[in-house]
Amino acid sequence: MQPLSRIFDFAPVHALHHDRTRRLREIVNPDAPPAEKYDARQYALSHHVFEGAEAAARAGDTGTFDWYRSHADAGVERLGARASGGPPAVLAPGVGGLVRSPASETPYYVLGPRTPAAAPELRDLAARAAASAADADTGLGELVADHAVVVCLLRHKRLGETLDSWSITRLPGTVFCDYTDEPAVLARDLVHEAGHSWLNDALTAVHAKIDDEARFYSPWKDAARPAYGFLHACWAFPLMMLYTSAVLERRSGDVRRFLGAYLDEQRGLLAPTADDHAQALALVPDAGLRERLRAVHREALAL
Repeated sequence: MQPLSRIFDFAPVHALHHDRTRRLREIVNPDAPPAEKYDARQYALSHHVFEGAEAAARAGDTGTFDWYRSHADAGVERLGARASGGPPAVLAPGVGGLVRSPASETPYYVLGPRTPAAAPELRDLAARAAASAADADTGLGELVADHAVVVCLLRHKRLGETLDSWSITRLPGTVFCDYTDEPAVLARDLVHEAGHSWLNDALTAVHAKIDDEARFYSPWKDAARPAYGFLHACWAFPLMMLYTSAVLERRSGDVRRFLGAYLDEQRGLLAPTADDHAQALALVPDAGLRERLRAVHREALAL
């Protein structure tokens, strides 16, 4: 498999990260001198700072608002994985600790001055998961490093139980997910949600307007879905497949059987999307992005 790092190295996404981070920081603290370049990590954390500062301002909480103004990194220095290369922030708020707001259909969590770090063993688990993504030697380590910046671990489950995960556009680079004791399985889900965040950024960066009327059958939902959701599925699930295929031979026992069964299942789900995916790609206006989506889908179909 050719490294995927070139696929994720997309100039419009880098420009989006820099420009939007600069604007968010100017809104929260216009007196702070701007940096010459902002990266994906700063982009993700700036969204937390902006969300938190806006909520504090609306509530008249000047102390918290001032904290956000003086903590452009949302205080992650005390929240990160202990091993180098792990996510900058690892939390364990549980489902009950998430925010439910009329502004979002999906629950979420915003970093703030009172955010507790996850237990050391969970921070280590997230660091080992990030290392597993990097060990896949496909470029997926870079994807996880840039787009799974804040990891919110929710419910501990046994291997084989259903694992829920999600990300939301208002907090790009933040992943909400259940977890097992297996770093390789957590890495698979981080790849999936990081992939969604990357694609959201890419579509925004190229000013893509996907036709809401066009619908395609999604085997994962067993239903017709709008092109936007179909393209996301045909990107994020293949990324998980490429990761799983790359690490499978390095695993043993129950985790190898689990990942092998998952890969077999995904092969069956992806295969019937080939024709529809080609049609859906025609709705993506940017040639560079189209080719990236096509390449990942094609690579996974060949597994």
